[in-house]
Amino acid sequence: MKDTESHAVEALGALLRAVPAITVLGIEPQNTSAAETADVLVRIEAAGQLRTLVCEVKSSGQPRYVRAALLQLRSHTGRDDQTKLPMVIAPYLSPQAQNLCRQAGAGFLDFIGNAHLSFDGIYIDRQIPGRPARERRELGSLFTPKSAQVLRILLRDPDRAWRVTELAAAAGVSVGHVSNVRKRLLDREWALANDDGIYLSSPDALLDEWANAYRAPAGRQMNFYTTLHGAALEAAVRPVLHVGSEDGQAMLASYSAAQWLAPYARTGTYYIYADTRGLERLQAAMDLTTASKGQNVVVTLPDNEGLFRDSIEPAPGVACTSPVQTYLDLVISGERGMEAANHLRKEMLAWQKD
Repeated sequence: MKDTESHAVEALGALLRAVPAITVLGIEPQNTSAAETADVLVRIEAAGQLRTLVCEVKSSGQPRYVRAALLQLRSHTGRDDQTKLPMVIAPYLSPQAQNLCRQAGAGFLDFIGNAHLSFDGIYIDRQIPGRPARERRELGSLFTPKSAQVLRILLRDPDRAWRVTELAAAAGVSVGHVSNVRKRLLDREWALANDDGIYLSSPDALLDEWANAYRAPAGRQMNFYTTLHGAALEAAVRPVLHVGSEDGQAMLASYSAAQWLAPYARTGTYYIYADTRGLERLQAAMDLTTASKGQNVVVTLPDNEGLFRDSIEPAPGVACTSPVQTYLDLVISGERGMEAANHLRKEMLAWQKD
């Protein structure tokens, strides 16, 4: 934390000294962990007025910690003392964290250069695109295949509160892994916790971020051709669509799943997730032949079979990916896919909690 405060003092000094209308009279780290004292006080003069920047420095700029910093600043600055200007400083402040500061009337600064400060005719507002590597890694860890198993369970019913142990059992991952996902969701204020457990408070924000980071599940993709079509094709494939079976797993995905969930964009290609045994059953039932081009059936064998845990049955004998997984797959499938994804989200994922 001392390194973070030292970096904060340097970055704040550089920001203020770059503004000719501001004279820095003194920067005073408080060198105390007492809650009643701010981390850094900066005395400045601007437009003939003396002001003090009262700064809270956080080692994490996630919204959860920024909100706590703003509460501390309220007690440090008071409501009527116009000479004290509240400010939050952290290594990185996400757009959500920055908005919290703006709404509270506080300035902010992070180490990649995002900054906001407004007083006495002085206006500083600097937005730097992108995220630092550490933030990208932490965010990426929230969408790994095992973490995704947890997120899909939570997004099925955002209002439901889950205890860590029962969520781990439902997702098929360890209690420790659920605990890590829980912390990251709480830090970003995408989830809240009560006596009953954790539940999603901002499912739309979570899904937006997941869609931005989403990549197709790792695995083997195989292209096939079948002479079957229409009712004959459906009659052939439905008996093979099963999950949780030792005889093989297969479920409709992407556009093919969307046709059962929220029909929008028709395509002549069938998209299916399957395991090895499921693929064998599909090949026999649909009379599939390998195709280097002109394929009309695409089967993906995902490396992580946890994907099958989130299947649903929109009609008897039809197993397909859940609305969340279908949405994600459509998002990355091209322009028409994005239109289909938006339609599905409107029809089946309209939580309206943000």
